[in-house]
Amino acid sequence: MPSARLDPATRSRSLANLGREEVDILVVGGGVTGAGIALDAATRGLRTAIVDGQDWGAGTSSRSSRLVHGGLRYLYNLDFRLVAESLHERGILLTTTAPHLVTAQPFLWPLRTPVIERAYSAVGVGMYDALGLIGARRRTVPFQHHYSLTRTKEVFPDAREDALVGSIRFFDARVDDARLVTTLIRTAVRYGAHAVSHAEVTELPRDATGRVTGAVVVDHLSGEQVEIRAGHVIGAVGVWTEHLQGLAGSEGPLHVLASKGIHLVVPRDRIRGNAGMFLRTEKSVLFIIPWPDHWVIGTTDTPWSEDLTHPVASARTWTTSSSTPTRCSPRGSRART
Repeated sequence: MPSARLDPATRSRSLANLGREEVDILVVGGGVTGAGIALDAATRGLRTAIVDGQDWGAGTSSRSSRLVHGGLRYLYNLDFRLVAESLHERGILLTTTAPHLVTAQPFLWPLRTPVIERAYSAVGVGMYDALGLIGARRRTVPFQHHYSLTRTKEVFPDAREDALVGSIRFFDARVDDARLVTTLIRTAVRYGAHAVSHAEVTELPRDATGRVTGAVVVDHLSGEQVEIRAGHVIGAVGVWTEHLQGLAGSEGPLHVLASKGIHLVVPRDRIRGNAGMFLRTEKSVLFIIPWPDHWVIGTTDTPWSEDLTHPVASARTWTTSSSTPTRCSPRGSRART
């Protein structure tokens, strides 16, 4: 079986081979979606290649909220199928695919009023637990547990006593997102895939019928231009989807609306707590997520029309806390036209 090393020598060999051989599948985009597609194709015995104009996971897939979750908030929209599918995938990641990178993470759902709020919240979280059990076909995280105000303060000492009457503990999972992407790429390489980062697609050649037959990439490290012949080209480029469609000579059926996700990154010692916190906001939800040395607090979801490759926090963002580091991530939502 080929080596899974992602070193300069392996990269150079892959690029040289791609200039000589035709592959069955060429994946454009080295985020978690593209990496997963490449691994799936390679393990099916298909001749596979994956390229990215930046490093692996350099876009959204290294700037996420670090969560693997089923989407508790989507239960409010009654989207049971989406939640069940996400919880099924969470169970696979926790138990089979990446238990060394994905770990169960407790969260507190704060309760502001007694009895009624606790009752309907328990139903919602209970349904979330049930869908997780059904999706994973076994119990992969503990079920909900109800806390009094005293117990909530023991778990999260910095919770304000005047802001809640108790809480419900439930579990989701957290992930080292960039390492997960790199691991997927390495595993695909072990199964024979060619993987070349920092190789930007600049052209998508087509035959007489208009069918895309591969891609022309420019190696940003050497300046070399290589034409890759492929039976099928799959775009997994997120917010760059319309650009890739343009290279293919088509506007395509989808428009991707870029949005900005802002996270506040706070030193771990600034907040005393032994669990995460899940908060409802006026328009969405807010996660306070523990990480080894920090808390990751977010996220926003607002339109973004500036540079996609290197997004930065805007001046308006900085006015919220000039002394707190922020991370900005470009994310895409698909809008059908």
